[in-house]
Amino acid sequence: MTMKVHHLNCGTMLMPTAHMVCHVLLAETENGLVLVDTGFGLEDIADPAQRIGPFRHVIRPVLNPDETAARQVERLGFRRNDVRHIILTHFDADHIGGLADFPQAQVHVTAAEASGAMWSPSWREKIRYNAAQWAHGPTIVEHEPDGERWRGFAAAKELDGIAPGIVLVSLPGHTRGHACVAVDAGDRWLLHAGDAFYHPGTLDGRSRVPAALRTMETLIAFDLKRVRQNHARLAEIHRRADPDLVIINAHDPTLYEQARRRS
Repeated sequence: MTMKVHHLNCGTMLMPTAHMVCHVLLAETENGLVLVDTGFGLEDIADPAQRIGPFRHVIRPVLNPDETAARQVERLGFRRNDVRHIILTHFDADHIGGLADFPQAQVHVTAAEASGAMWSPSWREKIRYNAAQWAHGPTIVEHEPDGERWRGFAAAKELDGIAPGIVLVSLPGHTRGHACVAVDAGDRWLLHAGDAFYHPGTLDGRSRVPAALRTMETLIAFDLKRVRQNHARLAEIHRRADPDLVIINAHDPTLYEQARRRS
């Protein structure tokens, strides 16, 4: 069965020099719905000071309830509990804010990311993450994506227990256990690269990356050397121009619109 994939913007952010989206994938599988990231959720909108914290003044989220994954899933004719699995690229608030809107879903993440956010965070990670985002007690499923190579990436794990055609690709750097998620959309693979890069200029080497994005990417990187290595790897894959693989990220509005129109 070919998965139908919907492209959702679950959080417009109005940074002064770089407007951004929260690009979320919703896949229809034989085993129910699967979300890749969640963007901001209804509880974030109800209490942004507690849930998002001071960083909201930097990213300036619109916090429109109609943009939440919960409301968009319902507008597509589904129920929230049809979402059986949520696969996270990482635990930053603009990626996990909607977890509480799907309390019955299993939440899949790399073991390294769960360790950095939940179990044994460093002092920097304690500042970065907010336990209020998972205070509802979701079922966390940890993965070690280190078993095999996938399309030029050294460490990946097929998540066949969720559905065939979903691959978790380890790409740490932005956070301790950051990952990409590849989804087989039938005519092509979609590689949701999370925050492994912020702007298409990182891949094509031609478009100018706004200074605000470069600065933010540098300041919040868990391992900046790995971030730059990831940029080089993704740019190399982009240069191959593989028609069977489309690389997207979590926040670029142009990549989001291109993917949405093609779906």
